[in-house]
Amino acid sequence: MKYHLAQYNIARLIAPLDDPRLEPFMAALDPLNRLADESPGFVWRHQTEDGNSTSIRVRDDPAIIINFSVWESAESLFDYAYKSGHAAIYRRRREFFDLHEKPYLVCWWIPAGHEPTVEEAEERLRHLEEHGPTPRAFTLKHRFPAPVGAPAIQSPS
Repeated sequence: MKYHLAQYNIARLIAPLDDPRLEPFMAALDPLNRLADESPGFVWRHQTEDGNSTSIRVRDDPAIIINFSVWESAESLFDYAYKSGHAAIYRRRREFFDLHEKPYLVCWWIPAGHEPTVEEAEERLRHLEEHGPTPRAFTLKHRFPAPVGAPAIQSPS
């Protein structure tokens, strides 16, 4: 069976999305989503008819936004997040988001073709918070391999 890597992260905005302080973030959102869609190893991302997930609310907190995607491998996600144009806006995250004391990003392996839900992602993030990195819920910094028997998926170099 083939597996893909799901990643989910949350961020608490410093202000409403239409606040001038968030203009650089909002201006970068569509280009970054296009970049992700075209990146090697990209499989899927959660989005509404707006083309992003900024209207999705979790944890009964209107200031929290989500980012949720699926990749062929941890390496392909890592390359997009830290080696592409995404890295520049990521470095500016403190301008747009409150600092998190708890985990805000979680990864886990899913069978290829499975479309994970926000509820599933929230459960994985809670698991990471309660148990630390495990094969069920981990981070890019503390990764676990795909389940045994899964063929290795190599990202293009």
